[in-house]
Amino acid sequence: MDGSSLWGLLTVVGPILLAAVLLWALLHNRRTRAENDRTEAATHELYERTDREDKNPERRDV
Repeated sequence: MDGSSLWGLLTVVGPILLAAVLLWALLHNRRTRAENDRTEAATHELYERTDREDKNPERRDV
């Protein structure tokens, strides 16, 4: 196998391998609906607590 045929093989196999890895990553990094809901609820709670602390600086909930 000479250098040009190896380069041709890599030119074809490389993008296919890259597409496969990207597809795998997209499919395995998804969150469930419950995880998203829990994250949203925690974010809203954090915002509300921060707003309360900003409005009343003497009382800090720890």
